Amino acid sequence: MTMAGMYETGTELDELQNLLDASLNRAGTHLRSIYGADGERSATLTAEQLTRVLTGMCTLALSTVTAEGEPRISGVDGHFLHGRWFVGTDRSAAKARHLAARPGVSVAHMRGEAVGVFTHGAAVPITPKDAEDPEASGWPAVLEHLVAHYGESPMNWGDDIVYYRIDPHWMTAYCIDPDAVLSAP
Repeated sequence: MTMAGMYETGTELDELQNLLDASLNRAGTHLRSIYGADGERSATLTAEQLTRVLTGMCTLALSTVTAEGEPRISGVDGHFLHGRWFVGTDRSAAKARHLAARPGVSVAHMRGEAVGVFTHGAAVPITPKDAEDPEASGWPAVLEHLVAHYGESPMNWGDDIVYYRIDPHWMTAYCIDPDAVLSAP
């Protein structure tokens, strides 16, 4: 791939495309039929298209698991940078406690029936208080993006804010009409 996404390098786009392809190839028959993976109709976005669609803040449904194994879902601001979701919350939130104990996470971003991005992976804390090497975790670039988006640092929104990078091991990007989605204002 030669065209970079909003923040992604060519290498990151290639890695994202490989993840999207591998995830759909591992999907079950029913999901593959919805995406048209076995036929001529394709209802997917390429990595490059996905990075163009997921700009700014995207509302995500984030799913965690309690100590008793019960699922919990909540809404979070998601930012898609370098082929990964980044999300934040206050450390006192139930989702932060769940992620500290059990970092496995699922996130979904949907825009009606037009777009659905579904991700399973691990939440890795990246804020300086949590990361062994905040520079290597990507924190400085994420913070710069967040300040540009919100007009201030979200670290000012509470006494103990934590941000996570979702390292995906499975991701699909459903879109029945990429041209319409990409040309929408």
